[in-house]
Amino acid sequence: MTQRRMHFAMVCAANNNRSMESHAMLKKHGMHVSSYGVGAHVKLPGPSQKEPNVYKFGTPYKVIHDDLESKDPELYARNGLLTMLRRNMGVKTAPERFQDNSGGNVLDHFDVVVTFEERVMEQVIEDMNQRSQVTLQPLLVCNLDVKDSHEEAANAAPLTLKLCQMLEQGGEWEDCVDEVVGQFQMETGRRLTYTICYY
Repeated sequence: MTQRRMHFAMVCAANNNRSMESHAMLKKHGMHVSSYGVGAHVKLPGPSQKEPNVYKFGTPYKVIHDDLESKDPELYARNGLLTMLRRNMGVKTAPERFQDNSGGNVLDHFDVVVTFEERVMEQVIEDMNQRSQVTLQPLLVCNLDVKDSHEEAANAAPLTLKLCQMLEQGGEWEDCVDEVVGQFQMETGRRLTYTICYY
């Protein structure tokens, strides 16, 4: 019997750095993966903390890239945003918001969501709890805390891949999640929290 492929979702605040770094890595390894943000807008660093660059979800990465390049090519090359956006353009068209993925279609249902910040995990859980539960298909929501920097996102992507491969190889995640989480934490030294929601 062939093993069912799991559908994974990588979720961070703006669907630009942490979720996209892991999305790119899982995609490269042939896994069934999507990615999202949970914020009200896509916020990227600007010339100062008080002047972030703000875009609507759905604004193509290329549009964001070209906008930043036209504003200050030196600054956004130096802080890594242009490189990050070029990477993103090779993965998908635009940042998406988790709350806008209504899950009305069973094909939109995920098996596992991986978040990279406790606050983001809380927003995913809150959104799932506000949806009317129709199929009662379980959704595993895991959080791996990752600082929102290019370096930390790059360090976390192989760990995320490892976690997702372990879950997929374990068969039905409901049967193996405790064992996988324990093994993952022991092998990586990284703490994972998780909970279960339902569609």
